[in-house]
Amino acid sequence: MYETQYSRANSLAEAAQLLAQGGEEAKYLGGGMTLIPTMKARLAAPSALIDLRHVPEMKGITVEGRHVRIGGGVTHFEVATSRAIEAVAPGFTELANLIGDPAVRHMGTIGGVVANFDPAADYPAALLALGGTIETDRGEYGADEFFLGLFETALSEGEIVKAVRFEAPDASAYEKFRNPASRYAMCGVYVSRRGGDVRVAVTGAGANGAFRWKAAEAALSARFEPEAVEGLTVPEGDMIGDLHGSSEYRAALVPVVTKRAVRKAR
Repeated sequence: MYETQYSRANSLAEAAQLLAQGGEEAKYLGGGMTLIPTMKARLAAPSALIDLRHVPEMKGITVEGRHVRIGGGVTHFEVATSRAIEAVAPGFTELANLIGDPAVRHMGTIGGVVANFDPAADYPAALLALGGTIETDRGEYGADEFFLGLFETALSEGEIVKAVRFEAPDASAYEKFRNPASRYAMCGVYVSRRGGDVRVAVTGAGANGAFRWKAAEAALSARFEPEAVEGLTVPEGDMIGDLHGSSEYRAALVPVVTKRAVRKAR
């Protein structure tokens, strides 16, 4: 057993102060969907937990025209049931509704997922495909510059994801091939189109986390049809291989799931 000091922050400034007071092993707590199980398995023993769930600056969903801004403390359930987001970017609300189970969707937060950057997380693929921006308490990052590698982001020590934002595209969709037990993506693909520009982002398959599939983007920008990705492949060596599926299997999934996402977006 070990002791952990719990504190509830009521502002971003207070959260930063509590983290500094909590010692070297202090951690921020969002929905706790990753950190709490890690603590239960004794893989983490934070000296202090600073709860961010009640910070007003991290709450709320704003949709103005096609501009969408979602607070870092907003839950997956709130995203999934937002009529305002659904009206301009239905692929994004569908993605949120495919995360975990109802308990996870009611507790987990978008900011926690983005900050953690699990290789099978859903939101990173959406933000990459939508050209999204990540706002923090210290600045902001474009999605392409924010997601660096496996569980690695541009966040510095103690930096908090305050919100994410994006411009809704002309068309978008998310397709997810799920592990039947965990519901994590073995391959998830988010496709978005603005005019003749198409972006494709893949999660759950890449060994370094979500990534943009540039070859598919070029092919679909020329012809936005599922058949446009026929014959395209991703390197097997860049894919995850584990007990749920080999790297070869995931490489084969990527074009299949991409075609489904394009068909849905059309």
